[in-house]
Amino acid sequence: MMSITVKADKLDESAAQERLAQEDEKSMRRVVMASVIGTTVEWYDFLLYGTAAALVFNKIFFPGLDPLMGTLAALGSFAVGFIARPLGGIVFGHFGDRVGRKSMLMLTMFLMGGGTFAIGLLPTYEQIGVWAPVALILLRVIQGFGIGGEWGGAALMVIEHAPRHRRGFYGSLVQVGFPLGMLASTGILAWLTRLPEDEFLSWGWRVPFLLSVVLVALGFYIRLQVVESPVFQASQDEGPNEGAQPDSDKAPLWRILSEHRLNLFLSIGLKVCEVAWVYILTVFVIVYGTSALDLPKGLILDGVLLGAALEVGFIPLFGWLSDKVGRRALYYFGATFVLLSAYPLFLCLETRDPLIIMGAIAACMTLGHGAMYGPQAAYLPELFGTRVRYSGASLGCQVAAGVGGGLAPMLATWLLARQGHYWGVAVMVVLLALVTLWATRRSPETYRDDLTQTQ
Repeated sequence: MMSITVKADKLDESAAQERLAQEDEKSMRRVVMASVIGTTVEWYDFLLYGTAAALVFNKIFFPGLDPLMGTLAALGSFAVGFIARPLGGIVFGHFGDRVGRKSMLMLTMFLMGGGTFAIGLLPTYEQIGVWAPVALILLRVIQGFGIGGEWGGAALMVIEHAPRHRRGFYGSLVQVGFPLGMLASTGILAWLTRLPEDEFLSWGWRVPFLLSVVLVALGFYIRLQVVESPVFQASQDEGPNEGAQPDSDKAPLWRILSEHRLNLFLSIGLKVCEVAWVYILTVFVIVYGTSALDLPKGLILDGVLLGAALEVGFIPLFGWLSDKVGRRALYYFGATFVLLSAYPLFLCLETRDPLIIMGAIAACMTLGHGAMYGPQAAYLPELFGTRVRYSGASLGCQVAAGVGGGLAPMLATWLLARQGHYWGVAVMVVLLALVTLWATRRSPETYRDDLTQTQ
């Protein structure tokens, strides 16, 4: 009789464990879906501006300048969003480490979506004069502030839910939001550029900005269904670690700057080449191809779309590989690829052959950017403890984005205007690749670390 009871207990225990495993898997799928959809919406909003800046903003918000200087001014307004990103990372990182990841993600989506929708309603320079570019820049600041807190929160929500041996893969699914957002924003603009020029400039460009309100509502609803990160919740339940130093209760930013400076600099170095490279490919190449080489806008956009489509599959592959061979190996590969392809990319553009151009842009995005971007959502947060992870990962990522993403297309356009040649742009990219290779060499390998043990 006792043996029957023991067997029944074991069966009940096994069934309970199976139910818990199923609930965990269901919860994981919900978290991943919410993060992917949320980051797709956020990146749609943010990247839409960059493509529009290269195609249309120079004509309707900065019309008093010659075409190249107008483009430079439009890209300057694009860069403002990146400059605002570190501030967003600091503010949202602080409250994300103190209050929680979920609430900050809801607020960042509201800021991004509201800013994008408002841009679609803006009057042009012809209608209200200088106030048009002023309002455009202000809304871009709001966008940058919002996206500054978005990435860190979305990445942490996923990797702090994920099992240790699959953090790279699950984190890379958050990164897929970038190419999906690019496919959506670039695709709809590429389709709208087929309108007659006067119609595109008068109302066509506004359509994708106004559509963002639908995507934001969807993303907002889905994120409401997600529970708080278990790693963060556990750290709050435990309270301060035994033997913690007196300054452990100080602001997360203070702890990052006083205790984690090296890892902050390393995270900036790991990010800077990847972010500069992707915006050279998706923003500056449009400027260079259409203005210097007189290539059709659609051809460049098709190459970007092809690269984004390939990244949807390759980014998770690189994330999965980082769980097998480590994060550093993927960074070495990606940064080396960028270093070796910086000059050949422009040689391919100068062939004016559509297949070569599209193939070059797609390969550079997939193998250069994708290899580093895939494991990044796991790697940068893994460099920091739970109580400062949101602040550390966000600040490192957003400072690098401000330098590499915001200034790189503008500096590249200035170099082109000054030198009349692309060699200066290629040298700039090579230098940034060397910075990332140095940071990779100095960074610890983290793919086997236990996040619950790093407070």
